[in-house]
Amino acid sequence: MAERRRGVPTPSTDRTVRDRDWTTNDITGEQHERTEFVDVDMADLANRGSTFTECVFRGVEFNASTHTEAAFLNCTFIRCEFFDAAFTDCKLVGSMFDGGSFDLLKVVGGDWSFTGMPGLDLRRASFRGVRMQDVDLTGARCQGAEFTHVDLSEAWLHNADFSKADLRGSDLTGIDPTAVKLAGARIEPDQALTIAVALGLRIG
Repeated sequence: MAERRRGVPTPSTDRTVRDRDWTTNDITGEQHERTEFVDVDMADLANRGSTFTECVFRGVEFNASTHTEAAFLNCTFIRCEFFDAAFTDCKLVGSMFDGGSFDLLKVVGGDWSFTGMPGLDLRRASFRGVRMQDVDLTGARCQGAEFTHVDLSEAWLHNADFSKADLRGSDLTGIDPTAVKLAGARIEPDQALTIAVALGLRIG
């Protein structure tokens, strides 16, 4: 299992929900704490404003699910599927992703700060207007992905590949261009200046 940053342990759980125990496709304002979800089918789930705190999702299918103003706080996702899933104005602060698939994942707004996403394949994912301060994208494969107007300040990006990614409008002030692949990435003029300064270049 991928390790959380700074050695923070995965929260322990008090109860387990397995595939046969989950039969709903629509939840609103529910509260789940310290629960482990194992092989649960949450495909096509419509989640409005529900909160999951210190939960573990193991082998869960989130395909084509929608989550609006929901929260997954300090949760752990292990080998979960997020094909065509959508998160709008959600909070995933402190959560950890260990493997899984993310094709056509769409994230709009919300706060994903301190989230662990090391080594993930995000090439067909999009993040728009998301706060991702101190996110761990170490070694992530983000070629061609969209990270527009995203706050990546203090992000861990060592060995991440953003080749041909759309980074327009994102905060790149903490990026080390010598440790990240950026060939062909789309950026704006002010971002180019930020990267030039990070490389030690003198402007003008």
